[in-house]
Amino acid sequence: MNALELTGRARTHVIEVADPACVLHRDVVGPFLELRAQAARAGHDLVPVSAFRDFAHQARIWNAKFRGERPMFDKEHRPLDASTMSDAERVAAILWWSALPGASRHHWGTEIDVIDRAAAPAGYRPQLVPAEFAPGGPFAALDAWLERHMREFGFFRPYRTDRGGVQPEPWHLSYAPVSVPAMQALGPSLLAAALDAELILGGDIARARIEKIHATYVSNVDLA
Repeated sequence: MNALELTGRARTHVIEVADPACVLHRDVVGPFLELRAQAARAGHDLVPVSAFRDFAHQARIWNAKFRGERPMFDKEHRPLDASTMSDAERVAAILWWSALPGASRHHWGTEIDVIDRAAAPAGYRPQLVPAEFAPGGPFAALDAWLERHMREFGFFRPYRTDRGGVQPEPWHLSYAPVSVPAMQALGPSLLAAALDAELILGGDIARARIEKIHATYVSNVDLA
């Protein structure tokens, strides 16, 4: 991927998938559909809640959280009040659960947030919180199945454990053959250049801390 693709400012590497509806990197489509078919044979309706997101989409999420228009949470998923926080505190809090625009793995089209539609109660609205995938949660069976089988198709969970950066996201799958090289290519200088080219709230704070943000939230992932 080139610099624009890596930072979500181009879509030349992704294609639209009709069923299930999502946008993925061209090399991820086949493996994901194979994973989905295998899951279906085990009784799971594996569907994406989110896949490719471009820079503008990620910036809308980021800016809405920064302004307090979307909820922010602490590491224990307890609500935070943005109006009581400094700009620097807002940046730090957003990073626990949402990537800095330009730094999101979803820009690559290799990342898929999934649920088991067959396991969701009628009218249920997925929240994408760890409790949904924990024992007793609606997607606990899918969680166990993915743990056993996702690697057969090239997928892993980059946020499996709390490494001090992004909080654990058991719903988040990554296609290693493409995402690992992409992560290696997205260095701090490339991310800084993307922030210089685009305007986001708190961007000056993020730019001043780009080396630490990269080390904590971009390269600090589980690879197995």
